[in-house]
Amino acid sequence: MCGICGELRFDGRRTSADRIVGMRETLAHRGPDSAGLYLSPDCRVGLGFRRLRIIDLSHEADQPMANEDGSLQLVFNGEIYNFRELRAELETKGHAFRSKSDSEVIVHLYEEEGAEGLAKLDGMFALAIWNERTRQLVLARDRAGKKPLFYRRIAGALAFASEIKAFFGHDEEPLEIAPEAIPQYFIHGFVPSPGTFYRNVRQVEPATIMTVDADGRTARTVYWQLRLQPREAAGAATDSARDAIANVRRLTTAAVERRLISDVPLGAFLSGGLDSTIVVGLMSQLTGSSVRTFSIGFEGDPSYDETAFARAVAQRFRTDHTEFRVAPSAVDLVDTLIWHHDGPFGDASAIPTYIVSRLTRQHVTVVLTGDGGDELFAGYLRFAAAVAAERVPAALRRPLRALMERLPRVANDRHWLARARRFARAMNDPLLDRMTRWSGLFFDDIEQLLDPDLAARVSPIDRLQYLEQERDRLAGLSTLGVLLHTNFRSYLLDDLLVKVDRTTMANSLEARSPFLDTELIQYVAGLPDWMKLRGMTTKVVLRQAFRDLLPPAVARRGKMGFGVPLGTWFRGGLKDYVRDLLLDSSARYNTFLSAPYVRELVRRHQAGEANAGLQLWTVLCFELWLRNLPQWNRRGAAALHPA
Repeated sequence: MCGICGELRFDGRRTSADRIVGMRETLAHRGPDSAGLYLSPDCRVGLGFRRLRIIDLSHEADQPMANEDGSLQLVFNGEIYNFRELRAELETKGHAFRSKSDSEVIVHLYEEEGAEGLAKLDGMFALAIWNERTRQLVLARDRAGKKPLFYRRIAGALAFASEIKAFFGHDEEPLEIAPEAIPQYFIHGFVPSPGTFYRNVRQVEPATIMTVDADGRTARTVYWQLRLQPREAAGAATDSARDAIANVRRLTTAAVERRLISDVPLGAFLSGGLDSTIVVGLMSQLTGSSVRTFSIGFEGDPSYDETAFARAVAQRFRTDHTEFRVAPSAVDLVDTLIWHHDGPFGDASAIPTYIVSRLTRQHVTVVLTGDGGDELFAGYLRFAAAVAAERVPAALRRPLRALMERLPRVANDRHWLARARRFARAMNDPLLDRMTRWSGLFFDDIEQLLDPDLAARVSPIDRLQYLEQERDRLAGLSTLGVLLHTNFRSYLLDDLLVKVDRTTMANSLEARSPFLDTELIQYVAGLPDWMKLRGMTTKVVLRQAFRDLLPPAVARRGKMGFGVPLGTWFRGGLKDYVRDLLLDSSARYNTFLSAPYVRELVRRHQAGEANAGLQLWTVLCFELWLRNLPQWNRRGAAALHPA
């Protein structure tokens, strides 16, 4: 796992070693073990690399990685799980290898088959290849989008990097806020791909190969797509239930086994939920030894604490278990988290994920996670709610909503009454609006939240803009198919994977996700809906496939989710912190947001009239980002990395 960056100039100017090194060193947390640099003979191209040694710890595996004559230069972030098979195939074609690394396999694969050959890679990756002979830069990203890759196009040059912070101080043009990104952030808690918070900064999209010629011309090829069953086949059985159970067991086991390849110690994040329990159980079986497991809990609200379940799993598999508890004072990390996310990030579970990553890195360098299981096997309760809403007779919808609104308010968003009220409020909406509202933050009131001048500049605000490129692929899918596809291409991509990548790599820790294995994804995508969701029972086929592995308490429990008790904290130990930050008359957000609206939101939440913890968190992160941004631009990123 590493950090990569580079620049291609097509205006006749030269790049410099100092420029590339400056970019590279802002990514040192992603690769603390060694650094590399390449400048083309004419200095029109520069590549930078920071390495975290995982496979082949020798210097032979350092990057940039070149072919025999140096005409190809690769910088690569990630892990390729089928590199041994590809290497054997390439050796039969005459390619010689000097290392045992997966990065050298990529170089020879490209040398043999060109950019099209990159579609053979199975793993998590973001990479750049400079071809000196064709004068072409190739950028590519893995299928799910696990590894990040950003690029900035300005007059005369294109720069790329694993994180946006590499662009701060990169040239004479400071990064500027993209106004149209602000409402999208407050609707979703993130800026949907391929956009970012910054003008002229975009993301290479998942499963995409992007080529840039020496004159700046670009082209893109999508080499893979998620393919779910069409509506008419979603209720049918392609395999018998018994075959599906056996195949899910086999493919999941193989996915975990592939991710145990490492020359450094491994462990696992253990929440006590279904997915992480299965991963830990399989690791125990495959290694035949005690697995290092790590979990985290919360002080202040027991409804957010899963540590008892994690402990039960640790005892079941006799793991070497480490546990940590998060107190409200952990909010002191918010500046560090904003830095590592290159801007505000609406998922507050980044706090405990960062802390457990820091704790884990003291013991291991690679960690396996349960990420992707909910997206693959329909694990979210909102999926079941969306399907159920389709079946509620139209005549009952308004009376049901009226009834829910009359029920007493509860202080916790996880209480069944709070969930029932959210269900009833969105029940009359079309499916895409309904699912966006359920997972959104300022869905109804985004225009009221924004400062009137900004609202006028970015109007009309399209709440479904993030689905614009997906609509053709959604046509013909079942209700559950629509939910699974959009979740894979939005929440998983822009929230969960971003959170895990930034918080683990901030601590020089590699995270691997067996449930995002290509073969497993493609097989489960083809299974009928009833094998994934049956009434309110989620992950049907996965539960059946691993029934023998799950402790009874884990098998019986419902979906809890990994959240932070912000509502409780913001009314308790962090009450004054929120008031001091957001009620300050000189708050930076006043330029973009309606100060009266924010003040009223703070008042209502702290008076117990609303549960606005998540909404206040997004505003809080936005405010702190605005305070930090001038420094990032003024002094350059290398001098600003927080301790």
